[in-house]
Amino acid sequence: MADQLAFTKGHGTENDFVLVPDLEGTTEMTAEHAALLADRRAGIGGDGVIRVVPTATSTEPDVLAQTSQARWFMDYRNADGSVAEMCGNGTRVFAAYLRREGLETADEFAIATRAGTKIVRFETPELIAVNLGPWRLAQPHIADAEGFDALVHLPGQEPLSALSLDLGNPHTVVALPEQVDLDALDLHLPPMVNPQPEHGTNVELVRPLGAGHIRMRVHERGVGETQSCGTGAAAAALATRFWAGDQGDTWTVDVPGGRLRVRALAGNEVELAGPARLVADGVTSLV
Repeated sequence: MADQLAFTKGHGTENDFVLVPDLEGTTEMTAEHAALLADRRAGIGGDGVIRVVPTATSTEPDVLAQTSQARWFMDYRNADGSVAEMCGNGTRVFAAYLRREGLETADEFAIATRAGTKIVRFETPELIAVNLGPWRLAQPHIADAEGFDALVHLPGQEPLSALSLDLGNPHTVVALPEQVDLDALDLHLPPMVNPQPEHGTNVELVRPLGAGHIRMRVHERGVGETQSCGTGAAAAALATRFWAGDQGDTWTVDVPGGRLRVRALAGNEVELAGPARLVADGVTSLV
């Protein structure tokens, strides 16, 4: 990787990312490079790092297979440098960057991710919707009668019942009992999940506010607590909908960094909508 690296900083509901343009597909992004860029003291700082790269230059077969559908691949890394499937908020920030740079000009276009092709749509310049694709219950065969399949352990709390969902990346959603204060929960360390998913999981803690309206906090796999998680917001809404029964197809999800909209679509697909902002451009050194 070159000593000098151009970057753009952006966020979606304060879930923030370092975007690295690699328009020729020639820059190697190692785990160490990504972790340094995401470091809030030694680097630029962010919840993740996104390399902007032509889909056709990928060496990953599942990504390369998307070349005919999407020109650009969202090469996403968690803050610790680990490779991740995709990111809902990051997808919108990625789309905003492509539009700003003239790499995509339509109001609707496709993006390649490790979780498949995602369609983004600009409802307004400020509001971007992304079809996250199909979702599923991760372990329907072991869910109990109340709709739970896991236990989550947090400091100072009794084990909390949870439901595992797959949105292209793994999520474990906790339905908080009334007596548990969402704001008081300790998320400094990764929550312990039983059974532990093989590749880890994002953990969402949810407080219903009314029909079609929830509030949540999230501990992201490979990152820690973040101000927002797009796929996590979708997972939280879908889990609450599963537990509560039909409360409509559109949900408002309040996160510490703002507000998102989640909409259940036909074919067991789900859409996420919210803002995306590009806040800074610069050049950094990796030595």
